Amino acid sequence: MNRDMSLVRKILLEIENQATGYAPSNLAVEGYTQEQIRYHAYIMMQGGLIEGINRTDLDSTSPQAIPKKLTWAGHEFLEAARNDTVWKKAMDIVQEKGGTITVAVLSQLLSSLMKSHFDLP
Repeated sequence: MNRDMSLVRKILLEIENQATGYAPSNLAVEGYTQEQIRYHAYIMMQGGLIEGINRTDLDSTSPQAIPKKLTWAGHEFLEAARNDTVWKKAMDIVQEKGGTITVAVLSQLLSSLMKSHFDLP
């Protein structure tokens, strides 16, 4: 399964939208299967964006986790990715340059675009 940065962003937004700070127990993202969401939650845990519960077992068709809450790094990434205009511009640049990007480079790109958006040097 390929990593989908748009799904990563949507999961972070869904968790942040909860008044309690905890992910909803029935986290759903329109257009994505539970397997895709749980796989992304698993790799987001590995990347330090969220805390969650590893639910992978012998019967699992892919690694999977249930998200619990955002980490500091998850909040930081989300702040850089929150603005729809900045996000779209970043994704356009990624597509123009080949379609794949690491989280670290995407974070730098988003930060650079945010600075430009706010007229910062």
